[in-house]
Amino acid sequence: MCNMQIERDIIQVLKQWKEAPDRKPILLRGARQTGKTWAMETFGKECFEYCAKFDFDRQPELKSIFQTTKTPDRIVKELALYCDVPLLPERTLLIFDEIQECEEALNSLKYFYEEAPEYPIIAAGSLLGVAVKRKRMSVPVGKVRMLQMFPITFKEFLRTSDFKTFEYIESLTQIQHLPEIILNKLRTEYRRYQVSGGMPEAVTALLGNEGVGSVEAVLQDILDLYELDFSKYAEPREIPRIHAIWHSLPSQLSKENRKFIYKVVREGARSKDYEDALLWLEDAGMIYRIYNVSKPGMPLSAYQETDAFKVYACDCGLLRRLAHLPASIVTDPIANYTEFKGAMAENAVLQSLVPQSDGLLPCYWTSGATAEVEFVTQRDEDIVPIEVKAESNISGNSLAEYNKKYHSKRRVRFSMLNLQYNEGLLGCPAPLAGWLDKLLALTDSKLSDKKLLS
Repeated sequence: MCNMQIERDIIQVLKQWKEAPDRKPILLRGARQTGKTWAMETFGKECFEYCAKFDFDRQPELKSIFQTTKTPDRIVKELALYCDVPLLPERTLLIFDEIQECEEALNSLKYFYEEAPEYPIIAAGSLLGVAVKRKRMSVPVGKVRMLQMFPITFKEFLRTSDFKTFEYIESLTQIQHLPEIILNKLRTEYRRYQVSGGMPEAVTALLGNEGVGSVEAVLQDILDLYELDFSKYAEPREIPRIHAIWHSLPSQLSKENRKFIYKVVREGARSKDYEDALLWLEDAGMIYRIYNVSKPGMPLSAYQETDAFKVYACDCGLLRRLAHLPASIVTDPIANYTEFKGAMAENAVLQSLVPQSDGLLPCYWTSGATAEVEFVTQRDEDIVPIEVKAESNISGNSLAEYNKKYHSKRRVRFSMLNLQYNEGLLGCPAPLAGWLDKLLALTDSKLSDKKLLS
């Protein structure tokens, strides 16, 4: 395996946390294999004199420490017996890995925040959200900072695969056509990203030129690991339902409107029988559930229709492998795989939007059976509709119909066409979805200029 280092944005977030005056212990969540342990250890090595990792799965004897005392000073003294580095205030990062194996350790984060904030702590665990619910564990809400770890974004991927193109996009100060050479490079790298997705091991295999076979093997290993997780972490009666929903994703997303349909999972399936299985996959970070809104009001969450939703995978590479879609088809711009090409495009765009959403997932909008806008997202005081087109064909009137009804200040259309802005419509290459906040800010300046001129 190539030892290529991929710079992750979360390291900068952790550096800011380190210097924060009211620093709380971090509880790091995210789907399996997204790089949580790597991020904690890398941050510890880069930013502290010492880094001490305690793994409650591999070292079950650690549990007794937390079961016998709640006093941080005593906990630290006893933990020091299990590591080779000194545990010093502000100078040593404490990592509590697989913390779901010890509820007392999870609860101790409260006492570290209240009585010993000088000890920086990051805790993480496999399927933490699932384990907390299954074991009915209490999380010290308000005493910890919840932080989400995502698969590698295309932005992070491009920074490693083509730094010059990345720098060019980072330096944009206005909305205008990109040079053709930049646009072509973006398209090429974006299609490669859709092959590997954002799981670090798959990205490393792809960018290390280990061949498509290695990428496929890595992705299949992760899918197999997820299957094992169903058995290990789910209630026995839920296992077949979780399995059925997960494997129905390609079929669900191949439907023209992508709406989740229970009978695609199993003939005669009812929502009440599968709701717990859907929640399990959400808690595991494996899927995103995007709700329908018939009216894009503020706040969006108040207008969600909970019985109408779409389900996307947490990672476009895993989705591709789950669907047995060959990499060669994804990298071919003229390959025609109809509805699923649209699904892949939507999943990849969503994957770029979620890390920018501050925990608020987008919705989608429909108007009867006549129009549908793929995503509707809340940006400060603004509701922004987002249309996604797989390639360069931007026909369709859904966005126009939305605008007729709601007169939105800004609209976004992602496709493989060049960057432009015209009368409130931001036409944007799909690879730039990860820069959406920046691009919308640039349109704000255009709107301001227009007001000044008028």
